[in-house]
Amino acid sequence: MSGCIACEIVRGQRAPPGGLLARRGGFALHAVAAPSPLRGWLVLTSERHVRGLPDLDPAELQALGPFAADVARAQKSALGAEHVYAFAIGDALTHFHLHLVPRFADTPERLRGRRCFDFETVDVLGEAVIARAARDVARALSGTQP
Repeated sequence: MSGCIACEIVRGQRAPPGGLLARRGGFALHAVAAPSPLRGWLVLTSERHVRGLPDLDPAELQALGPFAADVARAQKSALGAEHVYAFAIGDALTHFHLHLVPRFADTPERLRGRRCFDFETVDVLGEAVIARAARDVARALSGTQP
């Protein structure tokens, strides 16, 4: 599909901060490709056009849970996250996206839970911070893959 940002990311034609971090089971892992108020905000993106969770095939569904859990463990170990939120919204793109958003001890209350999407310009982190955190998680993740 022409002009699909997710296709460009999974094909390596568009690089989010830190680049593509890992691939497994029909999913590509990358930093969120939009401004972020939290370091380590990562996204598991389906490699094919599929809108939501019920549209994934059995093999993708089987791969998604373990991949997401491994990423969350890596976010905790590499970044010191206390918790990792998982959001699948599916309103904007035609690729399934699972946002894995770390919460830290010092994460302000106004950025916790689903409010992490409601940040203000002053909250936006620099691309270098986002890329460094993404690469740190990727290094931790490489130790968890079979």
